[in-house]
Amino acid sequence: MNPEVDFYFTKARKWRKELEKLRIIILDSGLTEVLKWGVPTYALDDKNVVLIHVFKEYCAILFFKGALLKDPKNILIQQTKNTQTTKQIRFTDLHEIIEMEDIIKSYIQEVIKIEKSGLKVTLKKTSEFKMPKEFKDKLDEIPALKAAFKALTPGRQRGYLLFFDSAKQSKTRIARIEKHLPDIFDGKGLND
Repeated sequence: MNPEVDFYFTKARKWRKELEKLRIIILDSGLTEVLKWGVPTYALDDKNVVLIHVFKEYCAILFFKGALLKDPKNILIQQTKNTQTTKQIRFTDLHEIIEMEDIIKSYIQEVIKIEKSGLKVTLKKTSEFKMPKEFKDKLDEIPALKAAFKALTPGRQRGYLLFFDSAKQSKTRIARIEKHLPDIFDGKGLND
């Protein structure tokens, strides 16, 4: 146990018992406990393998390379439709964790083997992401914008495409595009 991470478990109100049990299960695997992004993260040779996090309705174990895990129990959940690598197991009470302890341990052991093997998740290419019509029109209208967008890293391009496309209404997509034009020209990503 890493004393720098203890506060996360002691400050927890709603999921305290569940988090403590998950911590014990994960530490039993031999992974190193560190604090990243303000949450307990468990690593193998400085590579993130698993983390514990909480939400209003559940607590969860997140597997960084969850997309590569076999899921014979059909318990892995893709957090959002755009998540490509991570998967999680969600819990709503301590009894559920205790009941699934052996299964949780087997999934952790499998993801450790995956990490040791060096396997990587094959990510979708940026060109495979949906480009909103409004943004395509803007790229066609302003050649310099098209060049600036192509000059962005693939991750920054994906960030913009996902953000623009997530708006339900065309006028919102247009407003988002207009707002971020200067950032694209400056070579910045959505959250830079």
